[in-house]
Amino acid sequence: MRNAIGRRQFLCGCCAVLGAAVLPRQARAAGDPEIVPIEFASFHDQTFSNEYLQFMNVTIPPGQIAAYHRHTRDFAQVYMAVSDAEGTPLGGKPVITPRKVGEVLFTNYTKQPVVHQVANVGASDFRIMGFELFDSQPGRFSPLPRPEPYVSVIDNHRVQAWRLILKPGEVAPAMQQAAPGVRIAVQGGMLVECVQGKPEHKLNLKYGDFAWQNAGPVRTMRNAGTSTVELVEFELK
Repeated sequence: MRNAIGRRQFLCGCCAVLGAAVLPRQARAAGDPEIVPIEFASFHDQTFSNEYLQFMNVTIPPGQIAAYHRHTRDFAQVYMAVSDAEGTPLGGKPVITPRKVGEVLFTNYTKQPVVHQVANVGASDFRIMGFELFDSQPGRFSPLPRPEPYVSVIDNHRVQAWRLILKPGEVAPAMQQAAPGVRIAVQGGMLVECVQGKPEHKLNLKYGDFAWQNAGPVRTMRNAGTSTVELVEFELK
């Protein structure tokens, strides 16, 4: 085994200390693992929430494990840093699924809930940024098509996701944010955002920055820096 310290039985010190005083527990037979909600799972940081979603920033260091947690809501995510991450469904066998930085994934946990744990058995951080959708009934919003260089990477019954890559000096033409959603910076840089009827807005985005975006604005984006910028923008349905 790659980790001789028995990674499957490791629990983060925070969770061990909190114990029954804070974490919701479920009745279980002796020897069964404790299962916690996603927001209580080790290394899962709930950084933002509103009436639509709960945003999670998850960074699992090498040799560490996010113990068993439950997914019951639809979840959209972007892979921000990849490593050998070993996922083990409750009662199942561990599996490593190769991923790429910037890869976008949607999982329909509302239809098929999952309990699993994730162990980082690689040599670098494993990081995802994403969100749970609170409302299980889609259909409130209708995203509009976007012009190139926006590229649609997900389009399903819950979300539309777009990737925008701008090299220095490149411009993304006018488009309308027809539905509320989330922006995640996969590669940061200097952008100038021009929203119709408002002054130019310069943004110094960093890797891992995220922002909630309201529906309505018509905007253009221009790379005013010296490095390539990559964004993933989700719109809700």
